[in-house]
This record gives sequence, C-alpha cells and structure tokens, in this order.
Amino acid sequence: MARLKDLYTNEVAPALMKKYEYKSVMQIPKFDKIVINVGAGDAKDNSKVIDKIVEEISMIAGQKAVPTYAKKSVANFKLRQGMKIGVKVTLRGERMYEFMDRLFNFALPRVRDFKGINPNGFDGRGNYALGLREQLIFPEIEYDKVDKIRGMDIAFVTTATTDEEAKELLTLMGAPFAK
Repeated sequence: MARLKDLYTNEVAPALMKKYEYKSVMQIPKFDKIVINVGAGDAKDNSKVIDKIVEEISMIAGQKAVPTYAKKSVANFKLRQGMKIGVKVTLRGERMYEFMDRLFNFALPRVRDFKGINPNGFDGRGNYALGLREQLIFPEIEYDKVDKIRGMDIAFVTTATTDEEAKELLTLMGAPFAK
C-alpha cells in the first residue's frame, strides 16, 4: 500500500537533493496534502444531492468528506449564506499517497482520449491543481448507482517553493504530464 511513500523516500527525495543541490534534507520538496473538492450548484434545490456526493467522494478518497457552505448570499444564483453548496476532503499522510497512487495508475488512464494532465496547472508557489470532468473514472464508483456525472478539483499542496521543483516532484512520483 505504501508504494508511493517508499518511492518518495528511496528514489524521489535523493534525486531531487542531487538535482537541485540542496544543503539540507529539510529543503527537499514533499507533499503536504491533497484536497478534493466538488461544487454542486444544483444542491440549493435538493439537499439530498450533497449526501450522495459525500458518499461518492468518501468512497474515492477512503476518508469521510464534509459539506462546504456558502460564505455569502448571491441573489442572482438564488443562494443564501450558510447553504450547502459542495463537498471537500483533505488527505494527508498514508491516505494521501494511497489516493495519489490510485489516481495516477488506475483512474487517469481510464479517461477517454487521455494524453496526459495539463502541465500549466501550477500556481506559482509550487502547488498543482487538476480538474476532472467525471467521477466515473475511479474504480470505486459503480456506474449504475451514479445519479449525475460530476466533476471535481484535486489540489496537490507541496512544500516546493517554485513550480519547476513541484513539477519535478510530481513527475518523479508518476504524474502523467502531457508532452
């Protein structure tokens, strides 16, 4: 199970140390957390939608997801402050590496016409964000039990200071970037 964590410890960290000539092992970039977020605009009409999304995201992540609430009221969207409008889950440690392994090796190759993930999803501070169009690519989700196809945002938060270091970290961990 801890395949990617061992990969990081034994191969990725020494390779990054050598390439960027860090003086201390504490300078080596590592993963801090992975945040999975699903926004559901149709949840304002039907509160059962959020429960279904929590169930699906919890199966995908292996950890209970929590609903997110609207911070402000927006009249144009018929949205009031405090309404449930999405779901998120934050993965750290062992579950983070396990999810990353399943994402890179099982889920992403199941995307139709997959040529790699977008290399432009970095934020300038060493974090990477990835958007998926459907939850069906994960093997945990059964096609028959899905009420609606939903997308999700996956954010990889790292301790890297530059996008170049973060991209190298993700590449060495097995992220299939498009050429």
